[in-house]
Parts: sequence; C-alpha cells; structure tokens
Amino acid sequence: MKKYCLALDLKDDPELIGQYKEHHRKVWPEITKSLRDSGIEKAEIYNVGNRLFMILEVNDSFSFKQKEQMDNANEKVQEWEDLMWEYQQKLPWAKQNEKWMLMDKIYELKD
Repeated sequence: MKKYCLALDLKDDPELIGQYKEHHRKVWPEITKSLRDSGIEKAEIYNVGNRLFMILEVNDSFSFKQKEQMDNANEKVQEWEDLMWEYQQKLPWAKQNEKWMLMDKIYELKD
C-alpha cells in the first residue's frame, strides 16, 4: 500500500474554516464512494490555521490520473469540488489549476 501526503490552504476566515470543517463531518456518500472506487483505502485531513494536510493510503490500482478522469466524469464530485472551492485557496506556489499539492517526504523515523 502506498501513502501520499498533500497540502492545500483554506481562505483565512474563521467562519469559512468552521463551515469547511462542518462539511467534512458530513461528507456526501457519493464522495466517499468515489474515493473508495478510485483505490483510496484511507484518507485523513488535518488542519492548523488555514493550512490543510491530507494523508491518502491507496491500493495498487490507484493513480492520480485515473482519479482525475473519474472525478471529471462524476457530476456529484464536481458539485462537491465546486462547493469546497468556496472555502479553499491554492498554495502560493501552486500552478493555475492545482489544488491539493503532493508533499515530499523529507524524514522518517525508522527502527
């Protein structure tokens, strides 16, 4: 199983951040299904200030390209993404259409 870590910012507004968190307490079932169908086995999102950090654990069938294609073909996922974009903002160094950005692992404590 592979693990990916990604980052994204929220708009720096405590009310919007609260609303974003509330949406994630009640994620739509179609979104959960979409994640699982793409090969994502486990997903966690952490927050500090307006920064988000997401950990994905994926099976061998997962690819970001395939996930993007599936998302683009799914009206409910597009509706969710449009809603989430009301709260999110790209990282300062992100390209035009980048949202969640992959992070590089720079350290791991091992036995």
